[in-house]
Amino acid sequence: MIQFYKTMEKRVVEIDTLEDGCWVSVVSPNPDEVEFLTGEMGLDQDFVRSSLDEEESSRIESEEEQTLVIVDLPIAERQDEKTIQYSTTPIGIILTPQYIITICTRPHQVLSEMADGQVKNVTTHLRTRFLLALLLRIASRYLVYLKQIDKISYYTEQALHKSMRNKELIQLLGLEKSLVYFSTSLKSNEVTLEKILRGRIIKLYEEDQDILEDVLIEVKQAIEMCNIYASVLSGTMDAFASIISNNLNIVMKIMTSLTIVMAIPNIVSSFYGMNVTGGMPLDQLWWFPVLLSAALAVVVTVILVKKDMFR
Repeated sequence: MIQFYKTMEKRVVEIDTLEDGCWVSVVSPNPDEVEFLTGEMGLDQDFVRSSLDEEESSRIESEEEQTLVIVDLPIAERQDEKTIQYSTTPIGIILTPQYIITICTRPHQVLSEMADGQVKNVTTHLRTRFLLALLLRIASRYLVYLKQIDKISYYTEQALHKSMRNKELIQLLGLEKSLVYFSTSLKSNEVTLEKILRGRIIKLYEEDQDILEDVLIEVKQAIEMCNIYASVLSGTMDAFASIISNNLNIVMKIMTSLTIVMAIPNIVSSFYGMNVTGGMPLDQLWWFPVLLSAALAVVVTVILVKKDMFR
């Protein structure tokens, strides 16, 4: 899908045709739309192909009068009613003398916010300023998702205190994996932003440098948050894994103690049930084996209780 947007009267509005100074938003294009990008718009084929590659890493590259900036977008996908999986996907931003083009393989909230005018001071004909505004929004989205991960991990820990099920541990493992994805992508984005800050590929004015420094601050903060949350989650998972293992040992200890107590009447009745004559004392009295079994069971139970085998 290809959509065209342009800033008119300080608002981003959708237009029907391609115009100079517009923003071209490309989401999951079909072959005809890719042909339109490379043919009619004259975009570099390698730039378009790289932007649509899910495995492409963050980088910046310039070819003739076109500049490609690839950064990783954070995404949140709901697995079921109670589970959200976080990961990243690349977005390609191509700057040409006439247009700025964003190419992504899936719709994203950041692009929707830009198109709906929720981001202030967005001017499509100022391509560098638009790029920096988009990068700042992406960095802010990382921080939003990191706070969500922190809240989810907190509620999952509270659930683990009560249930001790594998489901909560698996969810914590998924969050830890998400933090690894975020940390890797943020570090790659940081390298790309530092290359832009040097001003060798994209010309930056003083105000542009201030915005880019703000983006770098947000990215560095997100990286630090990723490291902190990952350390906390790793320690939490290790602790709860030990607790679950310890609880299992306690259950096995109690079951073993009960088995020992319950085995005593079976042993006594087995001795008195043997087909021999004169082998057991008071074998003519039916109540004696019952009384003996009960007495032995009580004695063993008292010993096990003193040994703290039922807790």
